[in-house]
Amino acid sequence: MPNELVHRTIPQIVPYLDEQDAAAVLQTLQNNWITEGPQSALFVDALRQLIDVPYGVLAPNGTMALSLGLMALGIGPGDEVLVPDITFAGSATAVLMVGAMPVFVEVEPDTFQIDMDRAAEGLSARTRAIMPVHLYGTACDMEAVDRFARQHGLFVIEDAAQGIGVRHRGKHVGSFGDVGCFSFFADKTITTGEGGFVACRDEALYQRLCLLRNQGRMERGSFVHPAVGFNFRMTDMQAAIGVSQLRKLDDIIGWKQLLWSVYEEGLSDLTEIRVVGAAPHSTHVPFRCVLIAERADELQAFLAEHGVQTRSFFYPLHRQPCFTPENSRTLPARPGASTAYAHADYGFERGLCLPLYPTLGIDNVQYMVRKIRSFYRPATTI
Repeated sequence: MPNELVHRTIPQIVPYLDEQDAAAVLQTLQNNWITEGPQSALFVDALRQLIDVPYGVLAPNGTMALSLGLMALGIGPGDEVLVPDITFAGSATAVLMVGAMPVFVEVEPDTFQIDMDRAAEGLSARTRAIMPVHLYGTACDMEAVDRFARQHGLFVIEDAAQGIGVRHRGKHVGSFGDVGCFSFFADKTITTGEGGFVACRDEALYQRLCLLRNQGRMERGSFVHPAVGFNFRMTDMQAAIGVSQLRKLDDIIGWKQLLWSVYEEGLSDLTEIRVVGAAPHSTHVPFRCVLIAERADELQAFLAEHGVQTRSFFYPLHRQPCFTPENSRTLPARPGASTAYAHADYGFERGLCLPLYPTLGIDNVQYMVRKIRSFYRPATTI
């Protein structure tokens, strides 16, 4: 693992790429097979085994994985999809990409997953699906999601973009719903630079995914297209990195959990801070070290002055400028005024995400802990 020198600047993320990853890419170049090929097949098989699903396809990125899953389920114009109010904007824009409308649902206040006690407020005759988002390295209550979906006849699209390695009641996230969608962006637990994956259990749905992602045909090399499809493929260069990254997954998860425990132990006695951990019945593969902190804006500015790059919470979707009527994204009025999203607003106003990645040393985490303690206890902390 990385050395533990304290750096003057601690970036919010540094991808964990090593000689094995570089050698994997070089091998694909030497083999002269750079489009989807043998490494892509290996990557898909390894992901299916990890997630424990019989079927899956690659996608260019996490947002496109969500759109591909939605299209395969037949969700489109006139349909509505329930989406938690705290998530990356790509969860909602994926719904818009297929012509459907996202309807925002309040989140619960502990780990900021979708609040299933509030989900019914967003229902209408047009609701076709619900999109739980496994946020910040822990899991939604998938039993509650499943009960709700069955009761109302909805598809379940799991946004597990941050969820590689995360389990709920022993099952890997992304294996509960009709489809489960993953991202391999640079800040994810494993990365291919850009990339995504759609997992599923139904063979007919898998066939539709294959057609949609490969220009409406099952195999390349044919100019006969039985269906309308698109190019949602990856490259073997990216897949080769993914295969190499998966071989290090246990070490990556173990290191991230160790770093999180250093944060948690060092900050546990500060009454101004709550370190957000695992949701009930879920494991925790930290995406960042997530704090709910008093004076979060001031703390963020203070850390920046001391060389630490941080990130805020995701901006609540109901407040996003891109989803306002002025920007032609008129959303249904359910569940009502912005006061209906008090937990989402609270999380954004007090949430702060600290660096946590496999190339980060323990000494750097201890440095950040000392700086945070000095912010709240300036008279007693050096």
